[in-house]
Amino acid sequence: MTITTYKWTIERYHQAIAAGLFENESVELLRGDIIVMPPEGEVHAYYNSEVGDYLRTLLGSRVKIREAHPITLANNSEPIPDLAIVKPLGAVYLEHHPYPGDIFWLIEFSLATLSKDLNEKKATYSEAGIAEYWVVNLKDKQVSVFRDLENGRYIKEETLTTGVVSPQAFPDVQIQVKRLINQ
Repeated sequence: MTITTYKWTIERYHQAIAAGLFENESVELLRGDIIVMPPEGEVHAYYNSEVGDYLRTLLGSRVKIREAHPITLANNSEPIPDLAIVKPLGAVYLEHHPYPGDIFWLIEFSLATLSKDLNEKKATYSEAGIAEYWVVNLKDKQVSVFRDLENGRYIKEETLTTGVVSPQAFPDVQIQVKRLINQ
């Protein structure tokens, strides 16, 4: 017997949300699959909030920093990155979540989800054209930076434990790596 799984489209996913199907569930859509998200622990929540505040002080009104809110991607994905640094489009986001062209870069904080963040999410984001993606590995205290898309894949990867990193969209901004991993 062959097992066939149902692949969700963004439209069907939105209909299910509007109908209250996932009302008491924390889920995200990745490549047509609905993924149940693990509960957020204290360490993860702390870093997410603190780094979000730190980036706001560095970037000011040049960006909007969205903490744990959906983004909409063309590959039947509506993931919920920990931090999405997006264009400050104001009320446009009443009509839709940020699209890839609205996103400067994404950050995921990882303890229990490191494999998912470095594999499924990285592939989902690169296929969708997200220009830059960072994974903050809270266990090993390092930041993986993925950049330079080619054929739907990141071709440049850098792992940092010290120093500064500048996002591609804001080369004038220097982010202290230690502030991302050692709050």
